[in-house]
Amino acid sequence: MKDNLPIRFHPAAKKYFIKLKKKDKQLSELYKLNLQKIVGNPEIGEFKTGDLAGIRGYDFRHKGTTYEIAYSIEVSEDGELIVVILAGTRENFYHELKRYLKSK
Repeated sequence: MKDNLPIRFHPAAKKYFIKLKKKDKQLSELYKLNLQKIVGNPEIGEFKTGDLAGIRGYDFRHKGTTYEIAYSIEVSEDGELIVVILAGTRENFYHELKRYLKSK
C-alpha cells in the first residue's frame, strides 16, 4: 500500500468537520493534523472487529477528551483512497457508527 492516499469524506463526517471549524478552531486543527497522519500512514488506525470489520479507528486526546476518526481504505477507478466515515468524541461513537452504517 502506498502512502499519501487521497481522502474523501462521507456526508456525516463532512458535516461534523464543517460545524467544528466554526465552533472550535483548535480542535479542528488537531483533527487536520491527525488526518494528515492517517494520509501519511493509512495503516496507523486499528482494525475494528465484528460488524465493523474493515473499518479502522484512530483516536487522539484533547483537553481530557478522546476523539475518534473512523475510516476505511477503498479502491476506486483512480486507485486506493481513504474514506473518512465518521468523526467525534469517543463517547457512544461506535454505537453511532453502527447506526450510520445501517442507514446507508
